[in-house]
Amino acid sequence: MKIELRHGAGGEDTSRLIADLFAQAFANDILNKMEDGAVLPVMQGNPVFTSDSFVVDPITFPGGDIGKLAVCGTVNDLACMGAKPLYLTASFILETGLDTAVLEPIIKSMAATAREAGVQIVAGDTKVVEGKGGLFINTAGLGERAVGVDISAANLKPGDKLIVTGTLGDHHAVILTQRLQISLEAQSDCAPLNHMVQKLLAEGVNLHTVRDITRGGLATVANELAATSKVKILLEEEKIPVNEAVKGLCGILGLEPINMGNEGKLLIAIPAEEAEKALELIKADKYGAEAAIVGEVMEGKGVRLQTALGGSRRVLPLRGEGLPRIC
Repeated sequence: MKIELRHGAGGEDTSRLIADLFAQAFANDILNKMEDGAVLPVMQGNPVFTSDSFVVDPITFPGGDIGKLAVCGTVNDLACMGAKPLYLTASFILETGLDTAVLEPIIKSMAATAREAGVQIVAGDTKVVEGKGGLFINTAGLGERAVGVDISAANLKPGDKLIVTGTLGDHHAVILTQRLQISLEAQSDCAPLNHMVQKLLAEGVNLHTVRDITRGGLATVANELAATSKVKILLEEEKIPVNEAVKGLCGILGLEPINMGNEGKLLIAIPAEEAEKALELIKADKYGAEAAIVGEVMEGKGVRLQTALGGSRRVLPLRGEGLPRIC
């Protein structure tokens, strides 16, 4: 069935679309009440709230789709604040011409990712606009952070070690090659990382800063953190993990992995004495096998890269458009 304007008119067609696709996939005790808002249990810790929108093109890709991406992106934002993600809302903007045979697997993927992350989708909305079969998703996420947890972009300290939780550039490379219709032996790294962060906290690791490495890549994230914390960051090129397929693509197209976007990687700042313990815990996680200590925090300002040839150069944040609509 193709989506038509009548599916967004608020009548029987809208109700049937919601009942047949969304309500079944996202069913839980809160959502099933179909109220105008979700009434949530009282929290014991500090509530952490975030919002995001997802416009990736194409909407399905090796390793994921826009539905999986919407859950992972929102969950990871909460995880980066040290919060346990609990609840999501999901609003869908459907363009006319979108086939429900395309939409239904995306909804099921979104539901499966929510289950993996341990979150419930408790409210949402559906709108239909004229278009060419596109799909956009807006989310909000609510999590709970234990009292006393203090993870912030402003908390980097000289002497901290920096850990990247896996290979860089996978998602960016997959989206780019899908658009160019180039074959690449790689998959998007799109993944929920909240269990990884919660494990570190449960084991008593003193997390100073956690940030997901999304648009703009490691270079942009490192510059933002260095500026916010008023420190200098030194990265070591040889220690930054990049898979061979992405390295090959970068060589052909003149790209740098540190400028490429990801959807399942974190940059974590930890006191030096706890770095090896943290690295071991991260490597034990299903999404952290390729994690590595890639640099350190120092007195000063800016970001520098120690190159594989033994030199050093300044690292700037991504400028210009880069690759649009990767998330």
